[in-house]
Amino acid sequence: QVQLVESGGGLVQAGGSLRVSCAASGGTFSSHTMGWFRQAPGKEREFVAVISRSGGVTSYADSAKGRFTISRDNAGNMAYLQMNRLKPEDTAVYYCAARRLPGLGYAVNNFSYWGQGTQVTVSS
Repeated sequence: QVQLVESGGGLVQAGGSLRVSCAASGGTFSSHTMGWFRQAPGKEREFVAVISRSGGVTSYADSAKGRFTISRDNAGNMAYLQMNRLKPEDTAVYYCAARRLPGLGYAVNNFSYWGQGTQVTVSS
């Protein structure tokens, strides 16, 4: 069973950058596809980005393309989401998630393991 802990959230001005991190423990990290999701107040949790087990394949939501980069360090059991050119509408709790099954996965129910989330607030 994988345990996930996010960190790195905070308050940033519009146009700024932030990197959120996800530390994994309790399982074979390199056997899991990793994803980032976010949930804004009053909205459903939504897909942001996903990275394959090896890190060789990535995919992004349209809202994240060109601004966000997902990466992973299998030796260190870490996943990251680098967010640039942030906008107020990026304000949300950001969650990392892990998936043991083959394939990337883009929906909440495609992932079995979740962190507790980290708050990202972008001021205008």
